[in-house]
Amino acid sequence: MKKGVLLLVLATILWGGNYICGRYLAPALPATLLNTIRWAISTFILWALLALNKKKFPIFSKWKELLILGFLGIFAFSTLNYLGLRSLSASYAGMISAGIPIAILFFTPLFLKEQIKAKSWFGALVSIVGVILLVQGKQGGTTYASMIGIVEILLSCLAWGVYTVLGKKYGSKIDPLTMTAGASFYGTILSAISCIGTVHPDMIHMTATAWFAVAFVSTLASVLAFFAWNAGVKIVGPALSAPFINLLPVWTVVFGVLLLHERFSILTLVGGVITIIGAILATYRRPENKKMKNHAKAS
Repeated sequence: MKKGVLLLVLATILWGGNYICGRYLAPALPATLLNTIRWAISTFILWALLALNKKKFPIFSKWKELLILGFLGIFAFSTLNYLGLRSLSASYAGMISAGIPIAILFFTPLFLKEQIKAKSWFGALVSIVGVILLVQGKQGGTTYASMIGIVEILLSCLAWGVYTVLGKKYGSKIDPLTMTAGASFYGTILSAISCIGTVHPDMIHMTATAWFAVAFVSTLASVLAFFAWNAGVKIVGPALSAPFINLLPVWTVVFGVLLLHERFSILTLVGGVITIIGAILATYRRPENKKMKNHAKAS
């Protein structure tokens, strides 16, 4: 159990680091080029892992599902995040991303036809109030660019919400490793296409530290975080694992303050806390008691 919890925490730490690197890389690389490089490297690693496990790579037989997932989870989510980080601090963007579980909640009935309990809808409402406070907390220093950044991060949350729900739907036919590798493949292609005519050499300003950040987001924040999360879910169980995703905005705030010396208003902090609390209320599921299960079977 402890090992599973540590793995879940490790995954959120690595994902939190992605926001820090994205903020640092904002002036070094255009968002679309950064996303292309990141996922091209990740795709190569994932493809190699598939080969080592002697698994087929169904990029053609399952192309529709993988293309949709690649567009939503790899191209749209990541690119929108990197675009938003051009004008928003990592800690602020991370707190907005606390709305991801709420996006998942909203799309679940639509695509999976699953009923959502009243407690979850109440948690969603609380999180929405928190996001409103977050936006209001930014008003003191709001510019046109930062408002665009807020919209970009909110859209990235919606993209990840649909990606997660569809991933669960397609998961009955495609295993997680194959699904991630396939989505990465198509997402990389879409990212590369988006660079055509929009990326120029004078927009690239790489340093040794910037290359280190690219290496981090391409390996640790992508492949390792994925495996740590899935291994942790397998040990702890989905019900107890879901709330751990809410550690992501916590780590982005901690790293943003410590590493980037970011500051934010009290109202922003309050909004972030309320958003996280709402997300926990919306996503927490009490695990079923095994003894009750066994008793039901015996009767």
